[in-house]
Amino acid sequence: MLLSTFFFALMNVCVKYLPHLPSMEIILFRSVISLAMSYATLRYLNVAPWGSNKLILVGRGITGVIALMMYFTTLQNIPLAGAVTIQYLSPIFTALLGVFIAKEKVHPWQWLFFLISFVGVLVIEGVDTRISTYYLLVGVGGAFVSGLSYNSIRKLNAREHPMVIVFYFPLVALPVSALFCLFKWVPPQGIDWVWLFLTGVFTQLAQYYMTKAYQAEELARVASLNYVGIFYALGLGFLLFGEVFDVFSYLGIALVLVGVLLNMEYSRRLRKKEAVEAQATT
Repeated sequence: MLLSTFFFALMNVCVKYLPHLPSMEIILFRSVISLAMSYATLRYLNVAPWGSNKLILVGRGITGVIALMMYFTTLQNIPLAGAVTIQYLSPIFTALLGVFIAKEKVHPWQWLFFLISFVGVLVIEGVDTRISTYYLLVGVGGAFVSGLSYNSIRKLNAREHPMVIVFYFPLVALPVSALFCLFKWVPPQGIDWVWLFLTGVFTQLAQYYMTKAYQAEELARVASLNYVGIFYALGLGFLLFGEVFDVFSYLGIALVLVGVLLNMEYSRRLRKKEAVEAQATT
């Protein structure tokens, strides 16, 4: 998950260099590249690309595309800080929905750790009163649908190869984004092609490692690691764009780090306790 959030941060940097292109056009290019890389990898590994749980795989693709579209809608219509803050509700929705979909238990202390991390996000990003109720609901809806998408991955668990799951996301996203581009198209120029290519490559790597993480571990134990993406964003923003922050932002960083570390330590102790109990019953 740490690798996944890092590559997603690099993808965001590439998108930041393409403010003049429509978001659905960026999604189209990233889907083409990701689809090609996924299919080539599956052929190299001699793995059938269509999988055996097609309904869940298509559901993962559909929910992923809907969540991405809703997220980009908020990015285009409300301040970036507000859009990012709302999107960071997705790990909480992931864990909550996991109780009903993946039948996984979230302990009360883990909810507290989620809350600490999210309060840190609010402190870092700030709350913008210019966000309308409509776009607030769109953003929350996107975070909710992201939770559904991540639960689809967990539901598949070890039943599908990670690359098959990754393959279905661009497979669904490609025709949807292509349809949008028929009505709004801006020809890329010069270095735009480099950023579009890197967007697809970083997306592919991020999706692969995210899928591996959600397949290998309980949702509540890895979902909070999404918040580590803030640190990648802060570091890259400082190095590439000269972005600096005030004392309240660093207070928020500390809160995020405390929440993530507490959740990781609590999960480690739970795993150790479960292992001891399993040995006692054998």
